[in-house]
Amino acid sequence: MPPPIEVDAQPGLPLGMTPQAFLRDYWQKQPLLIRGAFANFEAPLSPDDLGGLSLEESALSRLIVHDPEADTWQVRSGPFDEATFEQLPEDHWTLLVQDVDKWDADVAQMLADFRFLPGWRVDDIMISYAEDGGGVGAHVDQYDVFLLQGLGQRRWAIDASPNPPLECRDDVELKLLRQFNATHSWTLDTGDMLYLPPGVPHDGVGIGQGMTFSVGMRAPARAELLLDASEYLAEHMDEADRYTDPDLAPAERAGEIDAAALDRVARSLGPMAEAMGRERMADWFGRFITRYRSAQFAAPPPQPISIESLSTALDQGAALLRHPWSRLAWCQTESGATLFAGGHAMACPPELAQALCGDTPLQAAIAPGRREREVLTALVNEGHLALEQAH
Repeated sequence: MPPPIEVDAQPGLPLGMTPQAFLRDYWQKQPLLIRGAFANFEAPLSPDDLGGLSLEESALSRLIVHDPEADTWQVRSGPFDEATFEQLPEDHWTLLVQDVDKWDADVAQMLADFRFLPGWRVDDIMISYAEDGGGVGAHVDQYDVFLLQGLGQRRWAIDASPNPPLECRDDVELKLLRQFNATHSWTLDTGDMLYLPPGVPHDGVGIGQGMTFSVGMRAPARAELLLDASEYLAEHMDEADRYTDPDLAPAERAGEIDAAALDRVARSLGPMAEAMGRERMADWFGRFITRYRSAQFAAPPPQPISIESLSTALDQGAALLRHPWSRLAWCQTESGATLFAGGHAMACPPELAQALCGDTPLQAAIAPGRREREVLTALVNEGHLALEQAH
């Protein structure tokens, strides 16, 4: 049987259990509602204090207003002024201020109750004040969070199913879920606390006036770890330690990044190459090498050209000229080839990719196919090729 999703706090056990039991059964595994986690809780600052903090220039604050009838969301970033709050509607809005623990010593003292977690894992305490119906909509966080009701009530709904839908709406600034199917819902009173591991869809709506204290955890993305680690390693590497190719054989096809070159790149990258995989490594290297040490980059023309206009010009004898600052390369793929131009990539027929990377006039090598003309149009509109009209 899975552990219960709702428990009551006990004297000396604000989690309703020992920290060891919480970490074993819930941490990064499943949600938990703890009734009375902060018994007799008194908010260390008032809604007016929070509003005053949002007026500060360096405070990170947002106002979110929801129109429930039209289902529209308005997001404004601080700092705010007093007139901003005077113009707000009576309900369905919320004020969020991040890093309040850095501004208020009494709020920071609340972190003492989370010392069972490594200190470097704790990010900040964000406080949200909501009028009736206020909230930020159904969404997903990619970090652990403890949601403590600090004043009034808030209705929380979560989707604790194994594979909840995570597609976001594209019509609002916020990353709101397109579909939200609640499996559990509770009304939290002052002192109640909801723990959510990463990836659990949730939605909190104010019941009357209230404040919620969100204790968020640091959770860097793997991409962030790899990026920072690679920059750290690069800073400590010898400048003379470079890509080498003493086994280089004559190039068979102009501009191709062949398998032997990718093998050498993989040796230079070491374990990172294995983490990237061959396909992603080839895509990264093609983008990198076509922008590496470029003093200048091609600029788009004043007016873009359509594929129909380009085709007409080529049929009438116009010439295509390579931009002198453009760096082009290509790599064979299972479905054809990828052409790299100034750090960008696009699918391209192999014959055209080879012709583009060569030094012979392009006209003789251009096939009249639709796909070829699409590639050429894109290159003209990015400035890598210039169209010289026939005289």
